[in-house]
Amino acid sequence: MVFGFVLVLARVTGAFIFVPLPGIHSGPDIARALLAFSVTLALFPRWPQVNLAEPYLGGLVVAMMAELTLGLTIGVAVSVLSESFLMAGQIIGLQAGFGYASMVDPSTQADSGLLVVLAQLTAGMLFFALGLDREVIRAFVRSLDAFPAGSFALAPGGAEQILRLGSGMFSVGLQLALPAVALLMLVDLALALLGRLNQQLQLLMLAFPVKMMAAVAMLAALAVLFPHVFRGYSQQVFGRVAMVAGFGR
Repeated sequence: MVFGFVLVLARVTGAFIFVPLPGIHSGPDIARALLAFSVTLALFPRWPQVNLAEPYLGGLVVAMMAELTLGLTIGVAVSVLSESFLMAGQIIGLQAGFGYASMVDPSTQADSGLLVVLAQLTAGMLFFALGLDREVIRAFVRSLDAFPAGSFALAPGGAEQILRLGSGMFSVGLQLALPAVALLMLVDLALALLGRLNQQLQLLMLAFPVKMMAAVAMLAALAVLFPHVFRGYSQQVFGRVAMVAGFGR
């Protein structure tokens, strides 16, 4: 039972390194350790009875590395959800001129663009509002049923599934950003034509405020679609997680 606890804890800890929980990386280390410990205790009915052959230390290290691999795979797959929104915020922020201003990122305590921080907070809010935190726990339970602790081996197609999630992150981010980028391009064309017609107008001072207001207006109009996009992409992500963790076959 002790070996089972240690291996399940390794799987859970590996996943929580990348799972996009708001503020998890900026908080104290003891809070993250207690979170992983609590989730591991909640999975007590799924703890396996692990019988390692001698020498115990070598077998335990190998099994822990396998469990960390599975946990990291689940965490990376789930983190792709928020990264797609961060990519969209980065693209729109550069086009709208928000790149000239920055604020402190609450998760990394580093300077980030305004729309990037807004996209991160929005993704974190949707993560809990749509109940995806429960999906992560459910993925742990099902993975323990498919691969009891100490028996996981990454399938040959597991890396391919993660790479496909990466390509999906870029496509979803571009789909979210393209309407705003198209509107900003039309604003640039309109200002260029207006400046061509009347060269006495000083449109440079108006370009940034107009583009910022247009970007904010477009984001406000598209905000109602964000939950639907996030939910649809999360179904794809957890489908890939099910295939990697073995319970989706």
